[in-house]
Amino acid sequence: MNKPLTAEDIRAAKSANTGKRDRDLADSLGISEAELVAAHVGTTPGMTVTRIDAHPDAVMPRLTALGEVMALTRNASCVHERVGTFETYKSGPHASMVLGKEIDTRIFPKFWTFGFAIENETEKGIRRTLQFFDASGDALQKIFLRDGSNHDAWQPLVDVLALEDQSPEIAVEPRQPTEGAKINADKRDILVEEWARMTDTHQFNRLAAKLGMNRLGAYRLAGAPFVRKIKPEAVADFLDAVSAAHQKVVLFVGNRGNIQIHWGTLDTIKPMGPWLNVLDPRFNLHLRGDHLAEVYVVDKPTKRGPAVSLEAFDADGGLIFQCFGQRENDDDDLAQWHQILADLPEA
Repeated sequence: MNKPLTAEDIRAAKSANTGKRDRDLADSLGISEAELVAAHVGTTPGMTVTRIDAHPDAVMPRLTALGEVMALTRNASCVHERVGTFETYKSGPHASMVLGKEIDTRIFPKFWTFGFAIENETEKGIRRTLQFFDASGDALQKIFLRDGSNHDAWQPLVDVLALEDQSPEIAVEPRQPTEGAKINADKRDILVEEWARMTDTHQFNRLAAKLGMNRLGAYRLAGAPFVRKIKPEAVADFLDAVSAAHQKVVLFVGNRGNIQIHWGTLDTIKPMGPWLNVLDPRFNLHLRGDHLAEVYVVDKPTKRGPAVSLEAFDADGGLIFQCFGQRENDDDDLAQWHQILADLPEA
């Protein structure tokens, strides 16, 4: 068995691999990203790291003081970056949320385990970020200050959130495997019957769980008229079509602790290698096209009419993203959005 890496070992590896992203370097070292960051707690050459309270109730109400920032949420296949100001925070025992014109998130606090305030010296000056991780050391959300942020609010925020424990080592739990599709084939008739009676999209997860299924399992089982399987490579065409039509969307990307939502258009589409990118001034999306294993057009009844989404899953059954059409006004029947989805080729 290999001897565990010490904080000193990790710092040495970071110094020797300055061009590598933290996530990639951590993977190559066989550690979590949170362990890599924690190893730098204190002041090391070019870097100052402070361990901070990670609970959203402590953090989120204080972020407004920073002004305009970039909020980043990702999973293994997709990165969602949104520029804006953290506005209204609503706490909940199981789920919390940030509501605002541009920063819109759904938070599951029990997974927020480690928090860090990081200052990096770069060629462009000091880069300040807040980073939050789950018990396995996987990133939940990162918040980057920008040139126009209120940098005067940084140190007071760090001071009030700083923990007594500033040790450079943390104990992480084994990463939980992704739950694959759960199907209860005997319950298809009940699934389809109750699906047809839904009045809100949030009823779906409760319905699937009640029948011993999860999202992907229910999609595989239900089929027409509520679910249509799409060729994964058609997602690139979908992004181009949304861009060309100036169709506003509601795009969800998340992990087990945080879901981040973009409202608006997807204007500048730029594929690069395996990545499908949206590169707009206040919103960026980086999607691994080669990770798209199953893609579905899903129709859920609501009081306002059908909520039709495009949803993508990886090879392990993990949800990569969900995308809905955004209504321009109460009279918008989303005909353009429905046509974009109808044009996608079936798998």
